Order: sequence, then C-alpha cells, then structure tokens
Amino acid sequence: MADPQQRPNTNENYLLISAFSTHPESPLLALSRRIADSGCNLVDARLSTVGRDVSALALAMGSWDAVAKLESGLGRLEREDGMRLVWYRTGPKPMQSNLLPYMVEVIAADKPGILYQLADFFDRQGITIENLHSSRYRAMQTGADMFSAQLTVGIPASMHIAALRDDFLEFCDHLNLDAILDPMKF
Repeated sequence: MADPQQRPNTNENYLLISAFSTHPESPLLALSRRIADSGCNLVDARLSTVGRDVSALALAMGSWDAVAKLESGLGRLEREDGMRLVWYRTGPKPMQSNLLPYMVEVIAADKPGILYQLADFFDRQGITIENLHSSRYRAMQTGADMFSAQLTVGIPASMHIAALRDDFLEFCDHLNLDAILDPMKF
C-alpha cells in the first residue's frame, strides 16, 4: 500500500502564481517566459483586467528542481520588472466526477451584497463555484447601474436539478434578479 505522505511524482510538482501589473502592461508574457525558461509547463492560466490593474493567475507544473528554479526566477522578476507576485506550492485539482457543470447568469440593478448573496445561496446548497466573472456597468438606454455575473458551478450528481432550479429562481425572484441556471454545453 502506498504511503500517502510520500513525495509526489518527480515531474508533478505544482506552483500557483498570482501576478499583478498596471494596465496596459500585462504580466502574462514575462510570467509565461519564466515558466518556460525554468523547464516547467503552464498547466492552467487566467488573465483579467480589473480596475486599472491586470492580473494573471497561473498554475505551473514541473520537476522539483524546475519548480525551485521557477521560484528563484519569480523573485528576480518581482525585483527587476516591478511586478507584484505571490506564489506557493500546491497540487493538481482533484477529480470530482460526481459534480455536474452548470452555468449561472445573473443580471440585476446593482445594489450592495448581490455577489455575497449568490455565493451564500450556492454554499448553503453544497454547490461549488468553479469559475466566476462579475462586473458593474451602466445600462445604455437608462443609465441605471447594473450588475452582471456569470458563474460555473459544480452541482452534486445526487441533487434533484428541477428542485434546485425552482429554489434558485425563487431566491432570484425574492432579490429581483434576472437569472438562468443551465447545463454547461461544451
């Protein structure tokens, strides 16, 4: 029987990196170059402009020594390029074949706490939020402040989808949110 405390496979060491810079400078090019130069592979990445800043979130994988080389290179990148970086060792995302991927879209007049209430609803149901994008904008026709969110959620396969959809739509009606909950189409 394998010891659960043993070191991971020598080529499966993971480093999660958050990088921030001011728009229009993007941290993606410098970060992906450091990952490649260290001998690591870029497994997953996200890039987003939020406010006046650009953020990149990257998951690098490689041998133990390649990840150590990357960590050293990130320190230099932070000092030399003036980027803000945060990184730490992590592991791969566990497989969750019991979760069904669903898309949630919400649009409403903006008011404080909408995102918290959405997150709280799903948390109370035991549903994980896998991906989220939310923003605030002004409606073109009226100038009203609007809230928009797109979420990917993982719904346990044992959950009754029709009952969940009814509960979710009732929750949204109570908060005056226009929303949909549909299966993810790949």
